[in-house]
This record gives sequence, C-alpha cells and structure tokens, in this order.
Amino acid sequence: MREIQIFDTTLRDGEQSPGVNLNTNEKLEIASQLERLGVNVMEAGFPAASPGDFEAVQAIANQVQKATVAALSRSVVKDIDRAYEAIKGAVSPRIHVFIATSQIHMQHKLQKTPDQVLEIARAMVKHTKKYVSDVQFSAEDAGRSDIEYLKRIIEAVIDEGATVINVPDTVGFLMPEEYGELIRRLKTEIPNSHKAQFSGHCHNDLGLAVANSLAGIRNGLDQVEGTINGIGERAGNAAIEEIAMSLYTRANYFQAKTTLDLSQISRTSMLVSRLTGMMVPRNKAIVGANAFAHESGIHQDGMLKDKSTYEIITPETIGLKKSSLVLGKHSGRHAFKDKLQELGFAISEELVNKAFEQFKDLADKKKEVTDADISAIVEGEVITTPQETYQLDYLHISSGNSSIISTATVRLKTADGVTQEEAACGDGPINAIYNTIDRLSGEALELTDYRIRSVSGGRDALGEVFVRVKQGRLSVNGRGMSTDILEASAKAYINALNRIIVKKGEMENGNDTSRENPSCSL
Repeated sequence: MREIQIFDTTLRDGEQSPGVNLNTNEKLEIASQLERLGVNVMEAGFPAASPGDFEAVQAIANQVQKATVAALSRSVVKDIDRAYEAIKGAVSPRIHVFIATSQIHMQHKLQKTPDQVLEIARAMVKHTKKYVSDVQFSAEDAGRSDIEYLKRIIEAVIDEGATVINVPDTVGFLMPEEYGELIRRLKTEIPNSHKAQFSGHCHNDLGLAVANSLAGIRNGLDQVEGTINGIGERAGNAAIEEIAMSLYTRANYFQAKTTLDLSQISRTSMLVSRLTGMMVPRNKAIVGANAFAHESGIHQDGMLKDKSTYEIITPETIGLKKSSLVLGKHSGRHAFKDKLQELGFAISEELVNKAFEQFKDLADKKKEVTDADISAIVEGEVITTPQETYQLDYLHISSGNSSIISTATVRLKTADGVTQEEAACGDGPINAIYNTIDRLSGEALELTDYRIRSVSGGRDALGEVFVRVKQGRLSVNGRGMSTDILEASAKAYINALNRIIVKKGEMENGNDTSRENPSCSL
C-alpha cells in the first residue's frame, strides 16, 4: 500500500482566506498541533510577504522537529533568499518555488513568453538548490496550462534538481477525470519524472477539490496538499481531514494510506476554527457537528441495532469521545495537569497555572466542565492571548426592552495596573459595552463581524464570542469566552483592541504585517 505524503498549507494558503490574520503565537500553536496530527510537510508561510510573515516562518522552522517545514517563494532571487533565511534553522527545510504556466497567466499577469518563463523557472530552481536539497516547484494554474508546455517546463526543473513537482488546479477548473488524466500523463510522458515526487494542490471553486485530489492519488500522486477544514482563498482548498478519512475508509479501493494520527483530526479542526474565526458548517464532512448526528427515526432505529447501518466512520476514530465530563470545582491542580496532558497540551508551568486559575473560575460558574471547555480555555484564553494593554476589570449593564436605553459601565485595567472607568449608552447592551470601551481606550473601532457559539452543551455552557474589527486599513479578529455572553462579548472586543494596538506598534517600528501579500496563489 502506497504512503501518501500530506503537505499542509493551513498556515500559508489557509491564512490567505479573506478575514483571517493570525499572529505568531497562534501560528506556533497551530504548527504544534499539525505536528501532533502527523503531517509530513507544513508550509509555514510566505517570508517575502512581510517582516511579520518572515518572523512567523522562522519561529515555526526553529520549533518544529518532526515535519518538513516549507517556505513559499515566487521565482524571484530576493524571495528565494528571504525564504532560506527564514527556514535555514529547520530540521528538515524545503523551499517551494512557483511560477505561472498557463497562457492566461503568462500573457496577462507575468507578461512574458513561454520560453522566458521556462528559463526563469530553470534558473530559479538552480538558485534555490544552492541553499537546500529539497526543492518543490509549482506550475501555477497547471490545470489550464498546455500539457506539452507543462511537460517541457517540468522536465527542465527536474533536470535542475527539483525534488517535488506540484501540479495545482489553481482555480478549481478541472473535473476529477481530467485532473487524474493530467497526473497520469505527466508521470508517464515526462522522461525524468521518476526523479521527483508529484504533488497535487486543488482548489474548491466548483466543490471538487477533494474529489480531484483523490483522482490524482489514484493516478500516481505521491503527495497531496490541502488545509484543515478546507479553508483558503476564495472557496478554499482540499480538506485534509476528508482526504485522510477517504483513504482510511476506502483503503482497499485506493491502496494508499497516510501516516496521520487520525485521533487528532477533531482537535485540529476545532483549534483552526477557533483561531481563524472560520466556523465549521454543521453539515461539514468528518468534522461538522452533524457528521455523527442522527435525527431520522429510521436512522436512529438502525443505529441502535448496529452502528454500521448508518456510520461508515466512528467518532472515536477522529478523536471524539462520548463522555467528556471529568473535572469540577473540587478538582485539584494535579488532576487538571494530568487532563491537559491527556488532551495533548504541552505547556509551561506558568501557562498551566494561568489555565488552572481560569478553570477554577469556570468551575464555580457551571456544574459540568468538559474537555471542550478546558481546550477552549487553554487554546483561546491562555496560549494565544496577545500582549494585553487592557483587561476587563468590571462590567455592569442596564438594559431592557425597546423603551429602555441600554447603558454599560466598564472598568478596564491597564498593563501597569492602572484602572479606568467609564459609562456609555448604546442601541442594545453589546453596542453600549463597545461604545464604553471605545471611550476608555480612545481607539474608535469599526465592528465588521460578530458571532456567538456554544463551546459545550447545557444551559450553563461556556459561550465564545468572535468579533472582527477595523481601524483604517488594519483589520483583526478578537475572541472572548464566558458563561455570561455579555462578558464574553466585552472580552472579545478587548482582545481585538489589544491586537490593534500591537499591530499599530509594529507599523510604527517598521514591522508592518498588515499589507497585502504579493501574488502567491497556487
């Protein structure tokens, strides 16, 4: 049975999803979880895009021990040099160089002839080879490229030392039969194809990214690329969890497997969803809330008699547990630390102590504390909290029906321990809270998105609020959790406020991470 390499690009292509902007700590946490999941390669980012992206890639390269760390680069010398500087500390570094090969892209975007593009590709792979032995070359928009030209350019870059050839369906244009046939022809008709691995990178514009990736595997792909939850530019990428579970469930059909720890799928999905603010649809395959839910009477009857009647995958396979109630207000620090280890968290004693304090606060407020609650505390409130200029110290709301004006009194504590208190009115309690925080901070923020979700079940469930705010050209996410949804709303807004302040400081110091990336779509 062939072993398919999993190339995860959640931290690069996934972060290019509209509205997603991860900080370095968040990227490091996702990288740690991807390593636990067992991906073979993780694309950490695009170092030439900004100083912030460079620093994040460098931090990931220095932290990851088991997976290959890849950095994306255009076929430009300065981009390649920058990529190497970012990943040279990795245990297993890879530079991923790309250039467009379709007539549409060469003519309208690059404004170069096919022969010029071929020579650039050859020269840039040769240049990259000076730095690393593992060089991946991508023919951007391969799905709409002339196959004879595609064969020429791939043969040339393999001659220059490319070790992985990526064949992207950049705009999600091909049908599964077409993509599979493309892979088959490239592997069988290029004379030196045996000297490189072939990889597939499919986009989901027509909802076929996973189907195309699987068709590619059936026709000889050695590596498949995608993201957790299928996030990415436009309609997203192939969802890694769907590909992995398809190979696992239909192993006899594909005669191929991955080395992923499938029990980490659910947790990885939840972490990426929480940090990116991109909620997983309830009907999403594998990781959606309804993936293992059965409402129809006929289905329920069948499930009670034999689960295999309507479930081809067990929830336990992807890391879901039937019972997650294990800790309460009488639990001690040792039991809490053991639970963190059981959930896969390897964090410092300082963070354990901080998480334990928040756990005890939560345990006083709700009857049952679940694994989901604990994971939310650690991932959302401890690990990824940005530098805190402000913290919520006190909150009081006066609200009612349409005849009563909502008023909020908020007291904030600054990083140096100073408290400030203010009150303001608004159109509803949340608007009043946000108006008050704007007054206190002097930072007028524009709220562009607001969402609520329940972390766990029950009337005393821990609620999580996600907000997105803008100030000028800066746009950031914020998250807050509490059993009181108004408190969670305030925390989310303050979290976003702190992120805005950090970003403004980075801009003033010449470390602007907010500008748009150069073209790097595959």
